[in-house]
Amino acid sequence: MTSSADTVDAHASTSPSPEAFDPASATIAVVTFNRSGLLSRLLESIVRMDPKPGHLVIVDNASTDDTGEVVESFRPRLGTELVYRRLDENTGGSGGFSEGTRVAYELGSTWIWLMDDDVEVIPDGLAKMGKWAPRFRSIQGRRYDYDGSEFYWPYRVAEPLGIPIPFAPSGFDASGYKEMNSGCFEGMFIHRDIVGRIGLPDPRFFIYWDDQTYGWLASRVTTSVIVNEFVLRRTREIRQWDMGVRHMNASSNAYRYYIMRNRGHMKQYYRSLGVYQPVLFGAGTALTFVKELIRLAFVERTVRGTSNLFRGIRDGRRIAKDATWQPMPPLPAPAEQ
Repeated sequence: MTSSADTVDAHASTSPSPEAFDPASATIAVVTFNRSGLLSRLLESIVRMDPKPGHLVIVDNASTDDTGEVVESFRPRLGTELVYRRLDENTGGSGGFSEGTRVAYELGSTWIWLMDDDVEVIPDGLAKMGKWAPRFRSIQGRRYDYDGSEFYWPYRVAEPLGIPIPFAPSGFDASGYKEMNSGCFEGMFIHRDIVGRIGLPDPRFFIYWDDQTYGWLASRVTTSVIVNEFVLRRTREIRQWDMGVRHMNASSNAYRYYIMRNRGHMKQYYRSLGVYQPVLFGAGTALTFVKELIRLAFVERTVRGTSNLFRGIRDGRRIAKDATWQPMPPLPAPAEQ
């Protein structure tokens, strides 16, 4: 089985980008679904941005609220070119980010900044990310939580297990960055060259593991980093279990299903790249299952929902056995003008 990264040595494209960062070369790609109130806050923050990106792409996952009207009401104020794509059906975050990345890539964007609708952009956020653009091509900035506290995101993955390391050190040294081998669509800042090599985000995930997998694929072809720059603020409060040094968020039946089902897609990616270790990956799947049981018991205070975990395991096995499965292909180089 051939993958977009089969012939690429790890960190083969770590040479710094030679050009200075031009904000107009960046596109913000937002995915939204039935949260026009939150989207309004994000758009208001984009109005206040300085500098602004060259384009703003909004992918609407077939919302049934007033999302379309809200978007159009902001068009005259944004100060950047707006591209609005309303999909015919809800393709999940995975499908939305795949479409948003595709549109941004076809617009010729050098940098693509991916984000959900439940964040706000810090006014100089793009300038902060741009400082690192000449050095790296897969960058994650930091976020404030909804209450203004520093949000912790597990930026390292235990690759053989295929799960995040929840206690990776949060501090930064004088360099201002740390290498990562993961990704988060709540702020991933990625160069078009990397997108071209690893392909679009995989829409088959629908939700969960999609951004971790995409960031992991990027880290195999370039040095990916998280930088000590606060560029986003989360705007949605989520019920949590305070574990002292970390928090565990509430979930949903859909998330419980996909977190187990999508292990099948992850297994296929691991196989395609020759890194699949059955015992260790299976241990990662078992740990994921146990974590979701803990989430049910201590965050949501219920045992209802376990059936979704078992359905996900069943369907994930079917995906893992699919002999026709192929990874997302690399993108063709743009035609010469």
